[in-house]
Parts: sequence; C-alpha cells; structure tokens
Amino acid sequence: MKRVIVIILDGVGCGELPDAKEYGDQGSNTLGNLAEKLDGLKLQNLGKLGLGNIISIRGVPPSPDPLASYGKAGELSAGKDSTTGHWELMGIITKKPFPTYPDGFLPEMLKKFQEAIPQKRVLGGGPASGTQIIQELGEKHLETGYPIVYTSADSVFQIAAHKDIIPLDELYKMCEIARVLFPEIGRVIARPFIGKKGNFKRTPERKDYSLPPQDLTLLDLLKAEGETVTTVGKIDYLFSGRGITKAIHTRNNQDVMEKILEVVQSQKGGLIFSNLVDFDMLWGHRNDPYGFAKGLSEFDKWLPTLLSKLEQEDILFITADHGVDPTTLSTDHSREFIPILVYGVKILAGINLGTRESFSDIGATIGEYFGIKTLLGKSFITSIF
Repeated sequence: MKRVIVIILDGVGCGELPDAKEYGDQGSNTLGNLAEKLDGLKLQNLGKLGLGNIISIRGVPPSPDPLASYGKAGELSAGKDSTTGHWELMGIITKKPFPTYPDGFLPEMLKKFQEAIPQKRVLGGGPASGTQIIQELGEKHLETGYPIVYTSADSVFQIAAHKDIIPLDELYKMCEIARVLFPEIGRVIARPFIGKKGNFKRTPERKDYSLPPQDLTLLDLLKAEGETVTTVGKIDYLFSGRGITKAIHTRNNQDVMEKILEVVQSQKGGLIFSNLVDFDMLWGHRNDPYGFAKGLSEFDKWLPTLLSKLEQEDILFITADHGVDPTTLSTDHSREFIPILVYGVKILAGINLGTRESFSDIGATIGEYFGIKTLLGKSFITSIF
C-alpha cells in the first residue's frame, strides 16, 4: 500500500533565491550561514542522506554515496509566507503576496477592530514574539481587560487573551470578527494564555482562522480519491482544514516527531504531512543560531528511528517552506531555496534532482506516485524509480 511521509523543517532554507534582493534577503542562507556561524554543524544522518550534497554546509560534507535522492527547489509564488510556501508545495502558485505588517498594523485597522469588539480598546498592535508579548503586556491586560493584538513575519492578525479575563468563546468570537474585517490577511489566530505575572503561559486552545486555498490542492485530490490525509503540527491551519481526514495538533518539535512515529505505525497508506515549527517560531524569528542548531541535531538523532519504521512502499520527503536565517539582522522569513531529500526502500539513492523551478514539483511527484495528476508542478518520479 502506497504511503508518503512529508516532513517540513519550517524555515530551513538553503540559499538565497535569485530575487532575494527584492525582499531584502540578499546573503540569506539558513543552513549555510548557520554552519559558518557555529564553526560547523553535526548532522550525521542527514549528511548520510545527502544534505551536504545539496549545498556546501560546514561540518556536513557531501556524501560519496548518499542514501537519498537530493536537490533543491525555488519558489514561484510571491512572498515568503508559510501559507504560500505550503500551498505551493501542494500545487498552488500565489501570484499576489499576503500583506504583512513589519511596522505594526495600520492605525485605521486597529480602529476598525476596536470599534467592533466590546472592549473598544486593544494593547500592542506591532510585530512581536507571542511568548514575549504576553510577558510584557500580560499584567496590563489583567488590569484593563483589553485583548493583546500583534503580528509576525507571516500575514497574521494574532489576538492573545488570558482565559480568566476573556473566555475562550469570546476570544474566538473576536477572531471571527477580525476574519471578516480583514479578508486579505492570511490567518487570524487566537492565542489564549494562563498564569500570573512573570509566569504567563500559552495554552493548547490556539485556533487559526485561515483563508482557504483559492484552488484545489493535492490534499483535496487525495482525499477525493479516498486516500487518508493526516496532518501533524500546524498544517491543517494553513489549509483551513481542507483536504484533510485527520489533524493532529502538537506542542513542539519533539511532540511532532513522537506523533509522526505513532501515525506511521498506525496508518496504512495515504499521506502523512507534518511541520516542525520550532525552527521558525522559537529560533529563526528570535535569531537564535544555537537553539536552531540544537533543534537540527535533535531531529538528526531521531531520524534513524523513523527510517527503521518505513515500509516497502513508503516514500519520505524532507524539505522546508521558506528560510528564516538566524544569523542575519532580520528576524523575518528569508526568500530562499528549500532542500529536497527523498528516501525510500525502493527509491533510487544518490540521484541529483538538481534545482527545481517550483516547490510544486514535490506535490506533483507525490501526486503521480498515487496516480493523481496535479494542477501544477513537474514530477520527478521517473528520476527516483
């Protein structure tokens, strides 16, 4: 029974795209710069698969006999958003980028939102780390009852509120209001938290209100053919739940890896689509190269456990959705190529897939493996079998 496992290392790009300068990302190279910054990376198992064959990575030399096929892919979509990256992987090119707010939301946007909610006021309004802003504004939120509003490098309108001050159903209602007010934004996100001053913690009741993909994706096509489509991590949020038969939400990278193993051992056939978000959320946006490298090392050490569970008809894709170089001054996403590693018992090893024009080539390849013709992308299935 055919099965595909896709692992997105969120933000783990591998070198600036030709148009990176247009985005202010010239010189960005998440993997390459990280390795130089730390005097080399220790990624033995990814190295064996062929990660060092894709680009030069200090500490990860090219393998003379890589176990996987390897390459990299450029992005045809406009922007460098998580949503557009994932959508392109599954067959949609976004021609107009979702709006982002690196200097904070426009005053007229905040005014419109404030007029529509009972509190009539908000705290924040600028770009921020979600964990940091609740520490900074949490006490004032408790005193005033005003929700905390903030954005990030993605096209998001995030609303944080303490559960004792603004109950979940009220927070979710605020998000529904924002979703209607700002139809151009990629996602509106509810960010509930608990705790006291100095020890505020976000809770698992996060809820995303996403724009649905504007066209059919590979997920839709697989589900229509009766295939099981299971997502692990934030994937279902990015696709507004569409084309998905089961969504598993997770707390962190470690939880994602544990859940992947559980699904691999229980799901026969279909697609398992996962995202390890900590590279982006915890380390990339905070310019933390040490945390980033540690996360890569932990994934690398876990990888053989996954490989040992793969069955004869399985194909494993390891890739990314954009870059988020933690060594540059920017805390934003970076416009980069994404790495491609393709491994399986029956997959040809050591095939150089070259530089693919679009992320959608990955989705096209998966689609062809399941006998489905996707809307976009150039499959490389014949190169790996």
